[in-house]
Amino acid sequence: MNLMEDNQTNHCLQFSCPERSVSTAVYVLLYVSAAAVALLTVCGNLLIIISVCHFKQLHTPTNMLILSLAVSDFLVGALVIPITLIWTIESCWIFNRGFCVGFTLTSYFLTSSSIYNVALIAVDRYFALSTPFLYTKAVSVSTTCIVVLCDWFVLLLYNVALQYFNGNFRNLVTCPGDCFLLLDEVWSLVDLLVAFIFPCAVIIILYTLVFIIAKKHATAIREFNAQIRTQTSKNMTDSMKSERKAAKVLGILVSVFLACLFPYFIYSLLGNVTEIEAESFQKVLILVYLNSTINPVIYALFYPWFRKCVKLTLTLQIFRTDSELMKVL
Repeated sequence: MNLMEDNQTNHCLQFSCPERSVSTAVYVLLYVSAAAVALLTVCGNLLIIISVCHFKQLHTPTNMLILSLAVSDFLVGALVIPITLIWTIESCWIFNRGFCVGFTLTSYFLTSSSIYNVALIAVDRYFALSTPFLYTKAVSVSTTCIVVLCDWFVLLLYNVALQYFNGNFRNLVTCPGDCFLLLDEVWSLVDLLVAFIFPCAVIIILYTLVFIIAKKHATAIREFNAQIRTQTSKNMTDSMKSERKAAKVLGILVSVFLACLFPYFIYSLLGNVTEIEAESFQKVLILVYLNSTINPVIYALFYPWFRKCVKLTLTLQIFRTDSELMKVL
């Protein structure tokens, strides 16, 4: 028996499902709260999906990446958050091994997909601000869609390989009440590099460069306005301000994303040298998944077009003839 199997055996020997110590009223309240979180995540991201898909004015390369992120967040809300919250409330994994395999693969895949969607948004914003003329010529909606589809496909293959070649799920902890995938040392390092260090390095470096460029733009705008005030200069100023605002909002989104993600990967690193505790693992998992709930709130707070699209959607105006041509920007 290898070290991984020893760890799994020890974990199963030490783990037992605790008796539920909360009252029925609290128990019901926990499930109502869990349902509310899952529903908010699904509905919020569904509104983003409907908005970007329906209104032609929103069919831009950047919004295709936002759409991809919203789809992964929607799937997290529909497929992952409910199971994770049930697992947490019950303090036990109450489903069978097959369900555990599917849940593990889905959660790993959607988490890595979200990370790479945010990384692609960072690349897009840097490219748009650093070389705007080349960006306009080279980047189109169709090109972005192809990149997104390739990204999803490659990540799906990677996550299947990660779990298949890691002993074909032999290292999946499925003793009564638990569901973990214990990666060996090599795969832990590979997953850390591929799923966290590389995309996060791209995100942090490119957004640092984006804010440096945005600061230079702000200086250029002030100097340009001080010298000449024409309609052309006004249009240029408005365009540059719009790009800076977009970079700022997406920077907030990225910052929240990294704040939700860091505890999970720190815990993953510590998990290689310390004993896995189900309760701690569940908490950091929930923090990762709650980012999918927070993203639509960020859009609602900072994007006027999203608020307008939500209003048009909830009032059923999107069912009118030619509603896709409505001006929302």
